[in-house]
Amino acid sequence: MADKKVVFAGQVSQPAIGQGTWYMGENARLRQKEVDALRAGIELGLTLIDTAEMYADGGAEEVVGEALQGGLRDKVFLVSKVYPWNAGGKKAIAACEASLRRLKTEVLDLYLLHWRGNYSLAETVEVMETLIAQGKIRRWGVSNLDYSDMQELMRVRGGDACATNQVLYHLGSRGIEYDLLPWCQQQAMPVMAYCPLAQAGRLRDGLLQNSTVHEIAAAHGVSAAQILLAWVISHQGVIAIPKASSVAHVQENAAALNITLSSDELARLDNAFPAPGRKTPLDVV
Repeated sequence: MADKKVVFAGQVSQPAIGQGTWYMGENARLRQKEVDALRAGIELGLTLIDTAEMYADGGAEEVVGEALQGGLRDKVFLVSKVYPWNAGGKKAIAACEASLRRLKTEVLDLYLLHWRGNYSLAETVEVMETLIAQGKIRRWGVSNLDYSDMQELMRVRGGDACATNQVLYHLGSRGIEYDLLPWCQQQAMPVMAYCPLAQAGRLRDGLLQNSTVHEIAAAHGVSAAQILLAWVISHQGVIAIPKASSVAHVQENAAALNITLSSDELARLDNAFPAPGRKTPLDVV
């Protein structure tokens, strides 16, 4: 496995591809397949697992909790997210405790504000600090916050302890490259890229069918999806968190860690899907 890693809070190094769980836990008939995929991913070194209380209304956390039984919890960097309407005071503590129960663990490695809501950033930071003091989480971060939101967060007391920002990022959605991604890189703050495959291409017409993507994939003897993952993690400090619905799928994701795109290939992909030259609204799904 190539040594492509990101470092959270200057402390914890993780491979630049992790495991997402959005849409897991929604179909009981698929549960064992999902558990098997997560366990296979851990075995392959994809040790960051990202989930949320929102996913399947807690069902995804339950799938992860099952997958981590048998001594696997200590091998993973476990991330979950809190609803914005739970992101302050006693509600946040109760939400975190519920996530911990579903995940069958005593502590989260990283707890994220899923998106901004009615609680102020100061209130959310304060309760995150409380959760750390209580030993329920080790560090905290945010999701779906744009550049201006991050500047506001940095002005909040304790806001600079934010360990990550998780945002939508793929070859067909490059708006964060204008200001948010460079700023996060300057702060040595990892960016967690959700939907790195644009939800199997559904979020961007023609992405997985693009001739340039396919030509580069053929040159490497890999799939178009693997090229998209390799492109995402070619950016400094970015970790991709694709969901894998099967063992074969997670094996394909893990293999993308070994793909290094040449400067010529990166330029061709840039030409096929150029980044916007101006500020655009943060892409969110």
